[in-house]
Amino acid sequence: MKAIGIVGSPRKNGNTELLMAHTLKAIGEEGIETELVRLAGLDIKPCNACMTCKTEERCAIKDDLFPIYIKLKEADGIILGSPVYYGSATGLVKCFMERVGYISRWNGEPLRGKTGGPLVVARRAGKNFTMAQLTLWFQILGFYIPGSSYWNVAIGREKGEVEHDEEGMRTAWNFGKNMAYLIKKLKG
Repeated sequence: MKAIGIVGSPRKNGNTELLMAHTLKAIGEEGIETELVRLAGLDIKPCNACMTCKTEERCAIKDDLFPIYIKLKEADGIILGSPVYYGSATGLVKCFMERVGYISRWNGEPLRGKTGGPLVVARRAGKNFTMAQLTLWFQILGFYIPGSSYWNVAIGREKGEVEHDEEGMRTAWNFGKNMAYLIKKLKG
């Protein structure tokens, strides 16, 4: 069993990555292998509607996305994390969601039935919209989405500040434990 955490922040070692690592640690404690994947520094372009993925399980765009898609297919659990940029998920995350969604949709929906959910970090506002934005992606792709003790959001602006949001960290931890529980139940 394996869970992958996709960090959609363009900043390495930032608050979203800290929150994701914390959540993956909770999952790892339950005996599930984890992997953190950073989109920072990768070339992930937006979908250009060429529809290559409609006839073949691949993307015609030559960038760093497709190897990550393969990892997602092999995983049992997927977490997608984003900081809030101008009230929404980052451009990296939106490009990722578009292309992974289309490739999956046109090729037998290999992500359907997996466990997954979002993590969101905000300085102040936009967290609920971004949480909904990511959750809707998981829903349309047919994931099972576990809950937590609150919405999977945490507050922080400067690197490391998210660790001072006790409720946010606790919520992410509980989400990780619920992810692990559901992965085990579905694989059992």
